Amino acid sequence: MKKTTCILGIVLSLFILFLLTSCGRQAFVQKDNQFDFSKIRTYAWVEGTQKDSTPKKQKVNDLVDRKIRESINRNLQQNGWREVKNNPDVVLVYDMDVQKENRKVSDPVYSMPTTRYFYNPYSRRFVPVYYPSQFLGYDNRTETVKEGTITLTMMNAANEKTIWQGWTSSEVNGRRMTDKEIDENVKAILKKLS
Repeated sequence: MKKTTCILGIVLSLFILFLLTSCGRQAFVQKDNQFDFSKIRTYAWVEGTQKDSTPKKQKVNDLVDRKIRESINRNLQQNGWREVKNNPDVVLVYDMDVQKENRKVSDPVYSMPTTRYFYNPYSRRFVPVYYPSQFLGYDNRTETVKEGTITLTMMNAANEKTIWQGWTSSEVNGRRMTDKEIDENVKAILKKLS
């Protein structure tokens, strides 16, 4: 009896752990395997790249820029990194892109449950007959959603070669990413750094 309860507890704990780890955002990373990342302690931002690479038709939102940088700074400083103006180990640049994507959505369709009444001549009463809902098929459609992608690139300050790049995408509800969405995406990217 105790052995069954113990096994059930272990299986339940593993299932809960699986659910918690699978709910996070998925981030992707490319890195230079020959570079020793354990020696990195300081970083600096590449200045002007966000404004210079943006087409003239688009307006640069400096508030979103500050929020992304603050989130990256906060997460890197929690890992023991320090932002400096002179002689950094690495230089950082980020890119944020919000695009419309077409997504195919398939929803199951069921009939409405109904109850019909029939007259039973033997009992001289109306008898209800319940018809449960039935699966009718799928309703397929294409939705346009906005998807925001944040990419963080890290370059060796000595030779300006890219040594690490991480990115993640998520669905965006408005025209811009919210502070919470920015923070969740940055955490997912920088989790892959350690």
